[in-house]
Amino acid sequence: MTHPDASHLNRLVLVVEDEGSLADILVAYLQRDGLRTQHADNGLTALQNFRQNRPDIVLLDIRLPGIDGVDVLKTIRAESDTPVIMVTAMADDVDKLVSLRMGADDYVVKPFNPAEVVARVRAVLRRTAAAGQQRPSILRVGRLQIDRSAHAASVRDDDGTTRPLPLTLTEYKLLETLANQPRRCFTRSDLVEACLPESDALDRVIDSHLSKLRRKLEVGGCGDMINTVRGIGYRLWPES
Repeated sequence: MTHPDASHLNRLVLVVEDEGSLADILVAYLQRDGLRTQHADNGLTALQNFRQNRPDIVLLDIRLPGIDGVDVLKTIRAESDTPVIMVTAMADDVDKLVSLRMGADDYVVKPFNPAEVVARVRAVLRRTAAAGQQRPSILRVGRLQIDRSAHAASVRDDDGTTRPLPLTLTEYKLLETLANQPRRCFTRSDLVEACLPESDALDRVIDSHLSKLRRKLEVGGCGDMINTVRGIGYRLWPES
């Protein structure tokens, strides 16, 4: 089969679906479109396959035995920004909004046309690939160097050498969010939404994460870069 846009070809799709006949149909349609596939019929196997094989996109049913799809999505988002399309038999707007707020990239409702699902997969892969091309992998703010592809940050010394910062995933997300718009003041709610969208944490929880991040920056020689704006929130100030 020839495609005007063949950028999706050979990409790996993890199909997480406990209905065997439906999974077989989806796998057949995806493979016919030039995509590689893996199948998991429960949440635990899905997470094992995800961590071992790092698919390019996940097609994830919400109603799964054991660990359900929403919890699988939470775990994936805590570890990766791999695109996820949620699948459900319930056309419930609340479910849709909750899943998208936790970081799902799209949402389809059963019953569906398998060809339409393949088209959604291709569209999300194109969109995420374009987004990745538009922003540089390495972000530099002052002496900070943030490697988006590796989810890692380091500090550059005067002689050009770099020292890694031992950040947790939440600390990394906070630092990247602040560094994407230096000098902008983010409210606590802004930072919760950007860095902990799947959490029910109170805004003040961000204070604890930022306190730990500041200590690690201080050890790395950049302890004064995160400013507190009284009554509002926080900002990253390169010249501090």
